[in-house]
Amino acid sequence: MAKALVVYCTRAGETKKIAELIAEGIRFEGQEAGVVNVTQIKKETDLEGFDAYVFGSATYHGEMMQGMKTMLFLAEMLDLQDKVAGSFGAFGWSGEAAGRILDTMNNIFKMTIVSGPLRLKSSSLGGGIQMAQDYGRDIGKKMQN
Repeated sequence: MAKALVVYCTRAGETKKIAELIAEGIRFEGQEAGVVNVTQIKKETDLEGFDAYVFGSATYHGEMMQGMKTMLFLAEMLDLQDKVAGSFGAFGWSGEAAGRILDTMNNIFKMTIVSGPLRLKSSSLGGGIQMAQDYGRDIGKKMQN
């Protein structure tokens, strides 16, 4: 069984909820998925041993949160090329963080991108629960290939 790591960085808790729903979707496809707060990632070895990575951050003042930026620098020390990748984020106004994370995963880490980033204002608005679970399902299916 393939394993995915979902790492989130949150200010108000919404990005954590989205992370948990994505992990649920991955599990619906028969894969393992762990959810970790970015504050638990202390060194690059904390990121080793997974087949898929899904990184998410709230957008704050048009940027991803500093904890996610720091974690991406750690991730750059690993060989993540061709690993399955996705990104997500909660936002109030603009939502750039998820796209910037995905750009890093695609252009710098050379990962296999599932689809575009998942951007939600809230998991509880406008079908957000289903969208997050479906995103996770897409990742879980890609892990089977």
